[in-house]
Amino acid sequence: MSAEKLYVEKELSWLSFNERVLQEAADKSVPIVERIRFLGIFSNNLDEFYKVRFADVKRRILINQERGGNDNSKHLLSKMQSKALKLNERFDELYAELIREMARRRIFLVNETQLSETQQKWIKKYFHKEVIPHITPLLISEDIDVLQFLKDEYAYIAVELKKSDSYQYALLEIPTDHLPRFVMVPEQKGKRRKTIILLDNIIRYCLDELFSGFFEYDELSGYAMKMTRDAEYDLRYEVEHSLLEQMSEGVSQRLTAMPVRFVYEREMPNHMLSFLCDKLKISNYDNLIPGGRYHNFKDFIGFPNVGREYLENKPLPPMNCADFDATPTNLMRLKLKIYCCTTRITPSNTSLN
Repeated sequence: MSAEKLYVEKELSWLSFNERVLQEAADKSVPIVERIRFLGIFSNNLDEFYKVRFADVKRRILINQERGGNDNSKHLLSKMQSKALKLNERFDELYAELIREMARRRIFLVNETQLSETQQKWIKKYFHKEVIPHITPLLISEDIDVLQFLKDEYAYIAVELKKSDSYQYALLEIPTDHLPRFVMVPEQKGKRRKTIILLDNIIRYCLDELFSGFFEYDELSGYAMKMTRDAEYDLRYEVEHSLLEQMSEGVSQRLTAMPVRFVYEREMPNHMLSFLCDKLKISNYDNLIPGGRYHNFKDFIGFPNVGREYLENKPLPPMNCADFDATPTNLMRLKLKIYCCTTRITPSNTSLN
């Protein structure tokens, strides 16, 4: 048997591991809220994959091009992109299925077009009181370097303002640092249902509230987008630095590193997509992924259970440990064990007295 058949590239193996996380979201024996949270775990894992694994392969390709060499990295990158796209398609299918399952349990995750008149009024009040203080539109012009302003791991709404045949673009950061991503919307009395709206959709509904009076436009529309940067963190070439130094440097570089993935809403117009790709300096080796209305699905790890208790797993009871019993003698014995391990002193030479 050839060596190729014996081994699997670690990047593809990692994607297969994350595929098993997606299988948990598909498992109907798992409570439905937990299944939605598994979608968040899958998304969070995939973010890290692009920042580290995908980015590392991309850098190897660019370095080999500069040196005039050739390896199998391009072929590997292509297989990684293909596998990731298939997983994203499966993710979208599962998300749509879970939304329908939630609706059968009278829990509705709605968008801005599915609100009643009363709910629309409530959304506008919430937007003016809670959301506006945390939003600052970034207008994109020729002299603006968008890469200096966009944050990694944040979702944005790309806004298109159309006036006759001219276009102007702006970016709105979804302020999940300050506000919950999931907002409970009041229902009419007597209705036995729960309604949740994402912060993204509240902003979409109130786009005109942000831009009217400041800009002239005939049409106004918003589309979800997200960018993932190269983490630039590789232990193999930094062996002379401590692990803490490497991690600190890698985290700080994420703020300014080049993008390796750009996820955008499928309905985004082609001219807008081309404009954003040009401003973000998206290369042929970066992953350009069409997606749905929502990005940063890692927030779904904290999806709230607003229904019955059986919709999520019961919390595991804490286990008692004799070493941690709150008695002075046991605590002293534990400290003594730790001290002996760190200083290589044998317990027989020590005393509790």
